[in-house]
Amino acid sequence: MKIKSIKIKAKKSEYPIQLFDSNSNRIYYENSDGYWSKHEYDSNNNQIYHEISDGYWRKREYDPNDNEIYFEDSNGFWYKKKYDSNGNDIYYENSKGYWYKNGFDSNGNLVYHETSDGIMEDKRPVKEMTIEEISKLLGYEVKIIKG
Repeated sequence: MKIKSIKIKAKKSEYPIQLFDSNSNRIYYENSDGYWSKHEYDSNNNQIYHEISDGYWRKREYDPNDNEIYFEDSNGFWYKKKYDSNGNDIYYENSKGYWYKNGFDSNGNLVYHETSDGIMEDKRPVKEMTIEEISKLLGYEVKIIKG
């Protein structure tokens, strides 16, 4: 539900003013000092927009599984996130240039983590293979050369 305009006249004793949508999400709040906040929600009740009376605002987007995939605010900060099919957080990047990548095993355990700061943790299992197994996997002959 997008709020376009609200004009409310109230007596001091009637504050705070609060409006709620049909899902009981607060979409508007105002106190007697003039502070107000507006909120918008998507069809899954995720807050997608928030604005307050000093001009600050923030927006969020969600994937079909209700994972937050995008955030931005009126200060110019933003971030993006990606998730795997199990809802694990596999990628993040923000407007300041920071990023990370995560990898998970089939049990949902974090086995790989790398950041733009140069940090890398790799707990992925190492698979030992023969030259013949590598050749079969690649689809062509592999030879060991001496350097």
